Amino acid sequence: MVIKTLKEAIEKKKRIEIIYEKSVRIVEPYLVGINEKSHVALRAFQTGGFSSSGKLPAWRLFLIDRIEAAQILDEHFEINSLYNPDDRNMTQILFRVERNQ
Repeated sequence: MVIKTLKEAIEKKKRIEIIYEKSVRIVEPYLVGINEKSHVALRAFQTGGFSSSGKLPAWRLFLIDRIEAAQILDEHFEINSLYNPDDRNMTQILFRVERNQ
C-alpha cells in the first residue's frame, strides 16, 4: 500500500522511487496531508527521474491517487533547510518529517 510505504519512508527519512502518472521519479518524502481541494497529497523534494518542467531538484506536490507504486530506497536524506513542516497548501497534515528527529 502506497500510504504505508510513504509513512515508513518519512519516519526513516529514506528516499523513495515512485511511479507517478506512468513516470519514474526519485523523491525525498516530507509530509502527507489533505490539500485545499481535499485530495491526499505528498509533499516531496524531487531529486531525479522524469520532470515535465525539466527543472530538478525541486519541491513537488504529488496526489496520492496518481502514485501507482512506491519503493523505499536504501538512501537516507538530510532535512532540507527549505522544508516547511506547516505546509500552507495542506489543510490537514497526516504525518510528516519532524525537524527534531
